[in-house]
Amino acid sequence: MPKFLIIQTAFIGDVVLATALVEKVHKYYPGATIDFLVRKGNEGLLLHHPYLSKVWVWDKSKNKNKNLFKLTADIRKEKYSHVINPHRFGSSGFITWLSGARNKMGFDKNPFSFCYTKKVKHVISAPYTTQPIHETERNQALITDITSKNALFPRLYPTPADYQKVKPFQVVPYICIAPSSVWFTKQFPKEKWISLINILPAGHKIYLLGGPGDTPLAEEIMQAATHNNIESLCGKLSFLQSAALMQGAAMNYVNDSGPLHFASAMDAPVTAVFCSTVPAFGFGPLRNNGKVVEIQEHLYCRPCGLHGHKACPEGHFRCALDITNDQLLWWTSKLT
Repeated sequence: MPKFLIIQTAFIGDVVLATALVEKVHKYYPGATIDFLVRKGNEGLLLHHPYLSKVWVWDKSKNKNKNLFKLTADIRKEKYSHVINPHRFGSSGFITWLSGARNKMGFDKNPFSFCYTKKVKHVISAPYTTQPIHETERNQALITDITSKNALFPRLYPTPADYQKVKPFQVVPYICIAPSSVWFTKQFPKEKWISLINILPAGHKIYLLGGPGDTPLAEEIMQAATHNNIESLCGKLSFLQSAALMQGAAMNYVNDSGPLHFASAMDAPVTAVFCSTVPAFGFGPLRNNGKVVEIQEHLYCRPCGLHGHKACPEGHFRCALDITNDQLLWWTSKLT
């Protein structure tokens, strides 16, 4: 049987979307060994994954290059038949190159793409195209010749213990909000979150989700909000526990960031707020219960880049500030 390694050492959301590759490979090669390589800190996303035999972890925080060389040598010993690398940067290409695998799949933008046995052009759709290419479709294009052209969804697998952990938070109907983002221009402003929270249905509890570093933002939001039932769970839940909680929410509010892809992986309802970026780049909701909310006017300056910025380049940040609460409350009409 073939032996597969999937490499995605980028950020949390990228790993979640790459799990669609695991689903696809397992569907067509159910007896094959499938392993996955992530950067240290993201391995929790794949704990107890039923289709993965091993999760490799690359520690980039210290002795980065030394760890890379050792990791590459260890991977080579595994004698993988296929290495699938949707990551576009040199480190993952280096591992792919020296893996010893007969079949190496990746994107042409990787500096080591010269070694690939299948090289796919990496295409980002035009900002306002009506039929954009989603990231999951881009990634699965790497394996169409050994599977099919039909893209599968990403998926996360919380354990029974994860569901038990969040059960006490599910006594009443609730809404999850993940207010933070690594990039300022991808993050809906604090004041806008507060304004929304204040008019969310009073019968729903509000949970603020995020990592330990998001606690100060959550505290500021809670102190300013007037909703009578709001709680911060930032830093209190694992990735998979957060995903389990999102699955049962009446609605999940997220930025163009990792929690959006948690929702897609869990088939959870989601409202994704896109500020400076646009869904045509390929990172919007995947399910029918997901909706993108963005400024209704085509700003001359939007999108201002493929990724976010530390500040609005034009100084007005209208792509976020001009989004209205009415747009965000689209789903509440179903409650009456």
